[in-house]
Amino acid sequence: MTSEAPSSTPWDAATAAPRRRSGFGGIFYRSETLRGYALVLPIVLAVGIFLSIALVNTILTSLWVQDYMEIRPDWTIAQYVTALTHSGYRMLFIRSLWISGLTTLLCVIIAYPIAYFVAFYGGRRKMIWIILLTVPFWTSYLLRVFAWKVILGYNGVINSGLMSLGLIDQPIEILLYNPVAIVITLTHAWLPFAILPIYVSLDKIDRSYVEAASDLGDGAVARFLRVVLPLSLPGVVAASLMIFIPTVGDYVTPVMVGGPDGMMIGNAIAANFGKVSNWPLGSALSLTSMVIVTLVSVGYMTLGRRLSERVA
Repeated sequence: MTSEAPSSTPWDAATAAPRRRSGFGGIFYRSETLRGYALVLPIVLAVGIFLSIALVNTILTSLWVQDYMEIRPDWTIAQYVTALTHSGYRMLFIRSLWISGLTTLLCVIIAYPIAYFVAFYGGRRKMIWIILLTVPFWTSYLLRVFAWKVILGYNGVINSGLMSLGLIDQPIEILLYNPVAIVITLTHAWLPFAILPIYVSLDKIDRSYVEAASDLGDGAVARFLRVVLPLSLPGVVAASLMIFIPTVGDYVTPVMVGGPDGMMIGNAIAANFGKVSNWPLGSALSLTSMVIVTLVSVGYMTLGRRLSERVA
């Protein structure tokens, strides 16, 4: 007597191979790249359209003439000549790049050890560490900047502490309203933006590479320099750009803790669009700043890629 096997079961149906599709639908179904492009396409279109409208409007405005309270569509590049040759604006460009570059460097130097600890020694508490790193975002950016104004102020926490310890006789005035105060405040405010990309790049490193380097006789320093650091460079480059680009045009921090000697190009742009009402010059300064930041960013990415290829 023979028993007949069942033709199909619910388990067989659930685990059966998907039916192959033909045509464009089949190609789209099998290609992860096409599915990825389809997911980001709406966002790219929306951002591209609105960014294009704003960019075209800014370019046109920068080439027109401000006639008292009216903008006349007379084509000129006088605003760009002023933006590039005026000593005051040139000084603001240089100061903005210097402050942003120093802030970026400090953020990366501070962020790397923190990200390294979380990625390699965080264990099961990685998520807790990541949540703790995002705690500064739970408060307003203005509140964080104002907190540093209280800390560095004439009667602030640092001066009060030093005077109570008898280290100084009167408050130190140089702690606030200078470029150093801006760098300290920006470093604290933007530090999480450096930690998270570096952490992601470190966490994705295949630990077998580190173990292989150890088996070949490399010490801790050699393993870090030959394996960990090169593989984490993309995260360092991403973190640097995420801090450098927005801090060049920062407006709030220089106003609150920078003082007259801490003004940056963002304050000049805001003044031309507000108090001075010179929109063509403000547009020219904005586009000039954007071009300079783009050139610096492209140069930095190129340098980072070549350095990564050399040490790999």
